[in-house]
Amino acid sequence: MPPYAPSVDLHRPARSLVSPALPSRSALWALGPLVLGLGLGMAGCGDRKQTAAAPPPPPEVGVLTLAPRSQAINSELPGRTAAFMNAEVRPQVNGIVQKRLFTEGSQVKAGQVLYQIDPSSYRAALASAKATLSKTQAAARTARVNAERNAELVKIDAVSRQVAQESQAQAAQSQADVAGAQAAVEAAQINLDYTQVKAPIAGRVNLSSVTAGALVTANQAAPLTTIVQLDPMYVDFTQSTAELLGLRRDIDAGRYQGVADQVLPVKLVLEDGTPYPHQGKLAFSGLIVNPGTGGVTLRAAVPNPGGVLMPGMYVRAQLPVGVQPQALLIPQKSVVRDPSGRANVWVVGADDKVERRPVTLAQAIGSQWMVEDGLKSGDRIVVDGFQRVRPGIQVKPVAGSAGTGPATAASGPRAGASAAPGAAQGPAAAASAAVVAQNAPVAPGQR
Repeated sequence: MPPYAPSVDLHRPARSLVSPALPSRSALWALGPLVLGLGLGMAGCGDRKQTAAAPPPPPEVGVLTLAPRSQAINSELPGRTAAFMNAEVRPQVNGIVQKRLFTEGSQVKAGQVLYQIDPSSYRAALASAKATLSKTQAAARTARVNAERNAELVKIDAVSRQVAQESQAQAAQSQADVAGAQAAVEAAQINLDYTQVKAPIAGRVNLSSVTAGALVTANQAAPLTTIVQLDPMYVDFTQSTAELLGLRRDIDAGRYQGVADQVLPVKLVLEDGTPYPHQGKLAFSGLIVNPGTGGVTLRAAVPNPGGVLMPGMYVRAQLPVGVQPQALLIPQKSVVRDPSGRANVWVVGADDKVERRPVTLAQAIGSQWMVEDGLKSGDRIVVDGFQRVRPGIQVKPVAGSAGTGPATAASGPRAGASAAPGAAQGPAAAASAAVVAQNAPVAPGQR
């Protein structure tokens, strides 16, 4: 029997015994996403390597290079206007008011008759006083003649010496009676004149508190009317002792120039912010500190030809203090405050790296701050692009867009002193400024 031999199908292709079996089509579809993901991952790694190799350019910020300038220093203080003269008109005799001789609110002259009080009783009193005077004058003449005659008779012993002396005494007494009668006439005339109530000063007359037919009494408590003199006007304001002491220290240290002891000019800013066109002068400085307010009262006299100023108006008084020859001014918007409220600025160093530097602000000057400490001439501070700066980063400095315009006069003598509410206040506004968010610029005019 022949050996076993497998049967071979000559019509089927032979399977290779060496090559592995090829994957099916479904297996290839399953491997497709894996291959695609690996390719994208390799491409992403290549992009990250390329980005790390090329760092971004430094951010661009606007800077301002500081340079000292000569700056006029003004002290601005809140105040109230007061009439230059204020007179209350009261009657000095009793009687019935016959008529009022002025228009309420009008301008009157000194000595102008305002009221007429019934003068009939005072005319009669004057006539009686004059009659008494005539009587005493006649008696005085008789006594004088008798005294002269007895003086001659006593020489020839025609009358006794006692009679002569008595006649001399009678003549002297008669002269005294005449003097008393003359005084009574003058008093009666004065009372008659007082029936015409006259304006004691020139000025504007207020409302009348009485009408015709009213009974008034001498030196009554209620005035008939009041008169105020409005040209010039007084402006009373208070300077704190802390501000005054700080100013004196600055002057002694030579920070201010041009400070003089002569009468200082005073300018006013009205309550609506408009400047008053007429300049006044400092007329009085108090010698005693008010224990309630801790301030010294100052008074200025200001012309008021147009009657714009009225008693009781709120104003801001600006007094020149001197000149700061080396003032450093920075825009108010360049100042940022930390959570504690301290002022800081961003300073760009020589290597264009940014640092946060605390500064001491002296006072506001328009839309700028005058710096007392923390900066020097030549420093570059950031005025634009605050959101792109952080401590220690390198920046690309360019010229800033604000803070380079001319400054107005300073509006307060020192940091920490009191100031009036409103714009252009004194340096105390820096001490009481609200704390803003870190890195947030201070808007112009914000304290």
